[in-house]
Amino acid sequence: MPKLLLATNNPGKVAEYRQLLAGCGWELVAPSELGLSLSAEETGDTYEENARMKALKAAQVGGLHALADDSGLEVDALGGEPGPRAARFGGEGATYQEKMALLLEHLEGVPPRERGCRFVCVIAVADPQGGMRLCRGECEGVVAEAPQGEGGFGYDPIFYLQERGLTMAQLSAEEKNAISHRGRAAQIARETLKELLYEHQQRPRTAHAAD
Repeated sequence: MPKLLLATNNPGKVAEYRQLLAGCGWELVAPSELGLSLSAEETGDTYEENARMKALKAAQVGGLHALADDSGLEVDALGGEPGPRAARFGGEGATYQEKMALLLEHLEGVPPRERGCRFVCVIAVADPQGGMRLCRGECEGVVAEAPQGEGGFGYDPIFYLQERGLTMAQLSAEEKNAISHRGRAAQIARETLKELLYEHQQRPRTAHAAD
């Protein structure tokens, strides 16, 4: 089974992707499992740019196909901010508790009907030669008045799903994976990985036939 390097040092993401992509035909490995040290570079202005940079760097360092994502929270009342800069919102070193507190402070007094938001995720799958596939998923919600729930990670505790009456952090892992931005992008990535696996399996046969 070919290895797919997950370009993240976040154990929560590693666990989530192993659930989302279970049975995809690839063995998902974290950088630490290969003795690699990857620094996350998120200097782009779009999710696509950030995901591309991280996936390509990981593929070249590891010499393997690599998967990276970039995701963010877009808040309508803030003009789409923090968007691709969601992980840097509040400054370097700020915890997600601090980021959420700052976001809620910016939205103080804003009524529920104007607190619309969406999670966006772009997954990039790269190979060491520079080949690239992109997959995008989105999930609509509302910024909650206060954090609720202990599950998930990041901004999940303030991402309220009106149709369920719960925040993303109050869902089970299975429920979250079925509807989240990352889950939706991963559904597309799963099909992409199947195509790449087929191509990977065909290459040795083609070379052998040419001999």
